[in-house]
Amino acid sequence: MQNLNNILADNAQLILLIIVIVALLVNFVFILLNRRSQNMEKFGDILLRGQAELAGRLSQLGEYTLQEQGKISQAINEQKLAVLKIMDEKLLAVTKSVGEGLQQNTAKTNETLTDLRERLAKIDVAQQKISSLSEQVVSLQEVLSNKQARGAFGEIQLNDLVSSILPPSAYEFQFILSNTKRADCLLKLPNPPGSIVIDAKFPLESYSALRSASNDREKVEAERFFRASVLKHIKDISEKYIVAGETAESALMFLPSEAVYAELHANFTDVVEASYRSKVWIVSPTTLMATLNTVRAVLKDAKMREQAGVIQKEVGTLIEDVARLDSRIDSLSKHFKLANEDVDGIRISSGKIGRRIQKIEDLELGEDAPRLAVAHVSNDD
Repeated sequence: MQNLNNILADNAQLILLIIVIVALLVNFVFILLNRRSQNMEKFGDILLRGQAELAGRLSQLGEYTLQEQGKISQAINEQKLAVLKIMDEKLLAVTKSVGEGLQQNTAKTNETLTDLRERLAKIDVAQQKISSLSEQVVSLQEVLSNKQARGAFGEIQLNDLVSSILPPSAYEFQFILSNTKRADCLLKLPNPPGSIVIDAKFPLESYSALRSASNDREKVEAERFFRASVLKHIKDISEKYIVAGETAESALMFLPSEAVYAELHANFTDVVEASYRSKVWIVSPTTLMATLNTVRAVLKDAKMREQAGVIQKEVGTLIEDVARLDSRIDSLSKHFKLANEDVDGIRISSGKIGRRIQKIEDLELGEDAPRLAVAHVSNDD
């Protein structure tokens, strides 16, 4: 574009110059016409020369104009090509940039969709777990709402705890006592203290009423109901499962709920004291586990006491075996001592023989060699 402007500026100056020349020529013509007639012929010649010169100038100007127009056209074409090239480069760069941006956006979109699918899958799995958990909670509520099912729930938890800690020979489930009462579990302990009965109780109805009380009156009634329920369980266990001469002087009441156990010891200490007087020890899953570990230690100690006689007998036999082993070791030591003495004698004889052989080798053979050798042997002996 700058080259084109330069060319146009040069042509404008040239055209202006031509116009000035033409004006001078016309002016000159008018001057000549005003001269005297005697100069007309001369003027005609001058005019003809001027016309011829003007025609030549115009011809040169036409040629120059054509050349300049060609240059201008060429410059315009070159500038057009340069502009088109620049536009192509810019368009290519923009297309490339847009393509890369689209690829990046496509990759990011794919990553986002993948993350979204993974999150939706996780949400689906979590929803399935929540649905399953809801079904289990509903099932548990149905179990706990039924009194018989609630009792079975406590017995199953009791069975799991006892069977996971004690050996099978140390307990028996659903044991029938001599008074025809069926115990949930009987711990077979040696005297004292003797066998202990564990009975599972779950006062859920009274505890639920206590937790759902909305005013003081309902709370007082719920506390009375809860206290009466637990005291009744304590009385039943004391009368049914403590049998003189058959069981220990106490029994265990198993509450399969830590919440009920905590509520009882936190706000109903009179009920706990009544259980102590009745020799009915109230236990939760945690405290029962500790009790069973203590029972296992007692059984292990009793088993060791039963085997004490056998252990003492085996220890006596072991002492006799050790004494017999000591005697045999002494005898073997004596044999080793004699063998060592024989080996020492053999070593001494071997040394003498070696020295004699060395002396024989050191002697020079002569007339008295046999006599000296015999005399030497007799002297060594």
